[in-house]
Amino acid sequence: MSFLPLSQQGDHVFIKEEQAREKAKALSQAYKAAEPFAHCVIDNFLPEEITERLLKEFPVITDREMKRSQEIFKGLCLPDQLPQSAAWARGVFYSFNSLPFIAFLEELTGIKGLIPDPYFMGGGFHETLSGGRLGIHADFNIHQKLRLRRRINVLVYLNHDWKPEWGGELELWTKDMKTKAKSVAPLFNRCVIFDTDDTSWHGHPDPMTCPLDRSRKSIALYYYTASDAIFSENKVDTTNFRVRSGSGDKTDLVMRSKYFLRDLIPPVLLRGMLWIKAALKS
Repeated sequence: MSFLPLSQQGDHVFIKEEQAREKAKALSQAYKAAEPFAHCVIDNFLPEEITERLLKEFPVITDREMKRSQEIFKGLCLPDQLPQSAAWARGVFYSFNSLPFIAFLEELTGIKGLIPDPYFMGGGFHETLSGGRLGIHADFNIHQKLRLRRRINVLVYLNHDWKPEWGGELELWTKDMKTKAKSVAPLFNRCVIFDTDDTSWHGHPDPMTCPLDRSRKSIALYYYTASDAIFSENKVDTTNFRVRSGSGDKTDLVMRSKYFLRDLIPPVLLRGMLWIKAALKS
């Protein structure tokens, strides 16, 4: 039996709100107390027929991230980029943006007023090939289109028979980046939900060694709350990678240069530049 109560009517998936709330209540205290930041790991998250079909309809992803050494061989496909034949999978993503799932997340996390992302910015189907990695990082915290503050990440893994020696474990690191506090294997139908902020350091930083015909697959969803932080000088609008203590990780020069410019430019001028940038993107 799956953790999240779902029902299907034809090709439509519905989340049962009251049962989902009860499930969330049972985990809420442990979620908030988890270290190094609020999170939970839930196995058998969805009914097996749902995850199997999501895997069956997993898209072919050809565009891979190769610009930054901290993120290689990783690609994604937004739900609205799926082919017409994958309309069912698109509908599942829309279900995760519905009120019943928002109610589940609010009950679990204690964060009220959560807002789903109709654009699925950075979300959707994720895939990393053999040899790929995602350095330890904190995610962008402002949605550029909606001008909202990012609060919650939801990941559901779609990897059958994943072997420990292949790597690819999600690592959670302490705020001071000195200690790896937890590793989570990307096992089939396992869900990881966690608070995301400026110091929720996570990633799978070592190159994976899975066979060439295998890859690390997941779906990702992000949730927000209203915020005026889009115009603050502390805004982080891209992934902020960090170096692990004692590792050979490379410094993220993209973010370092942004921090340098923000320290150099007077706050009044910086806010004006951010206003103009946001207006041009809207």
